[in-house]
Amino acid sequence: MNALTYLTRPPAADPEGLLVLFHGRGADEHDLFPLLDLLDPDRRLLAATPRGPLHLPPGGAHWYAVREIGYPDPETFADTYARASSWLDDLARAAEIPPERTVLGGFSQGAVMTYALGLGRGRPRPAGLIALSGFMPAVPGFALDLEPPLPRVAIGHGALDPVISVDWGRRARDLLTEAGADVDYRESPHMGHSIDPMFLRELPQWLATTLPRDA
Repeated sequence: MNALTYLTRPPAADPEGLLVLFHGRGADEHDLFPLLDLLDPDRRLLAATPRGPLHLPPGGAHWYAVREIGYPDPETFADTYARASSWLDDLARAAEIPPERTVLGGFSQGAVMTYALGLGRGRPRPAGLIALSGFMPAVPGFALDLEPPLPRVAIGHGALDPVISVDWGRRARDLLTEAGADVDYRESPHMGHSIDPMFLRELPQWLATTLPRDA
């Protein structure tokens, strides 16, 4: 778990699952930490927010270098993907939480990492993915596996996003739906590159359905 710096929010009792949120470009592990209690108000889950390992202009932490939207820089992406995979697997193993009781989520670059870690070929399948204002990455040497069974997916994207066009959110929706995934897609008509608070208010119920209480 030393592969990445991270914060944890402990559960109220024995954890019923794991929730991990990945921040966007130029932020850090503190950025999405307040959302953990919003998404899991009963604190049923062990929750964590890691920090991207790269420090690049214009500042803050990054998951990969940006060359072209939709196509992360191969070298920095490959290194981060390996480190994040190791960190996530170690965290889950130490907590004794299986992939089917895990939900990954993120905003912007963090949504890209969510898709990569949740759908990357050879990766364990989580129960669910929350992808906010991101895209499914295309990188040489890396492949997504869209063969079923697939996790449930919640996608949120601003229709006016000037950073990552809403077309990328629509493309992810269509690819995942065609592959047979259960996709909850929300397109916010007046939103730019940010998280829609209205959609956030719907996600606790989505999370509770994705990770139902232990019988």
